[in-house]
Amino acid sequence: RRVLFRSGRRARAAARVLARTDTASKNRALLAIAAAIRRDATLLMQQNALDLAQARAAGKDAAFIDRLTLDAAAIEAMAEGVEQVAALPDPVGELSERKRQRSGIEVARMRVPLGVVGIIYESRPDVTADASALCLKSGNATILRGGSESVRSNLDIAHCVQEGLDSAGLPRDAVQVVETADRAAVGALLRMDEFVDIIVPRGGKSLIARIMGESRIPMIKHLDGVCHVYLDEFADLDKAIRIADNAKTQRYSPCNTMETLLVARSIASRVLPELCRIYADKGVELRGDVATCDLLKTNSLACKPATEEDWHTEYLAPILSIRIVAGLDEAIDHIARYGSQHKIGRAHV
Repeated sequence: RRVLFRSGRRARAAARVLARTDTASKNRALLAIAAAIRRDATLLMQQNALDLAQARAAGKDAAFIDRLTLDAAAIEAMAEGVEQVAALPDPVGELSERKRQRSGIEVARMRVPLGVVGIIYESRPDVTADASALCLKSGNATILRGGSESVRSNLDIAHCVQEGLDSAGLPRDAVQVVETADRAAVGALLRMDEFVDIIVPRGGKSLIARIMGESRIPMIKHLDGVCHVYLDEFADLDKAIRIADNAKTQRYSPCNTMETLLVARSIASRVLPELCRIYADKGVELRGDVATCDLLKTNSLACKPATEEDWHTEYLAPILSIRIVAGLDEAIDHIARYGSQHKIGRAHV
């Protein structure tokens, strides 16, 4: 706790500097961070390989390993993400809801930094770069506590971040990574309300439940990612098939991957056989309602009957639930009942 206390004090001081830092300086730091990540790609993959070996030895599943992995493409995407944040408008100082009072005084809402953001996350080391970039651009300091399985990767990415801060003359303490893998560090961070203004957890149900139970600090949270795509009767079918394929098979482990596909009844016979052959070729197990199973069986495609539990499940795996619905209203009802409100997609013209 003493180490975290010192980190919190340094983060608070850094936050005061960032709050008055101009846009150009923040962008210089972000571009330098992206350059450092690209330069250190080989080192990052070497350190990540050690994290992966540890995770495999601990028996972590395929979805976890996928989220943990940093290959050349993932590192380039991480660098590009930081550059994209640099290109965003600076939110600090933006005015809205301007109103002139009868007295002649003009009142407006101004966007200002929160201060110090504590971010607790699990296996994904790219969060270290993403979170650092977003906090820096918005004028906030951050204390990052990643998962124990990704500690080597996180520390090396944080080194790139701090190098970028140095190059722009900004305090290194604006971004700090908790170095210990001790779970007690999470509890200590959640009690540092004198230094941390907001907690953002990114992880599974057990992590979110723990933070909700222990935190003295306000938090922004999410839960499951039971994400839906609805193919509407007026959709461009070629485009709809591409969207639904990508939504499921680009990657199985992220929390914004589609887990349930809803299809309007009037187009089901035209779109589902072709789409489900694509899924079958990619090894996706299909689970459907009675209408879906009957339609796919007619087209010599395998489909298991979906259970009530399937509609609630975030698979994070090559498994997809499919339901044929009457139309948009029934699709919305299904999403309202079973969806996590994490992300909703609709393929339309």
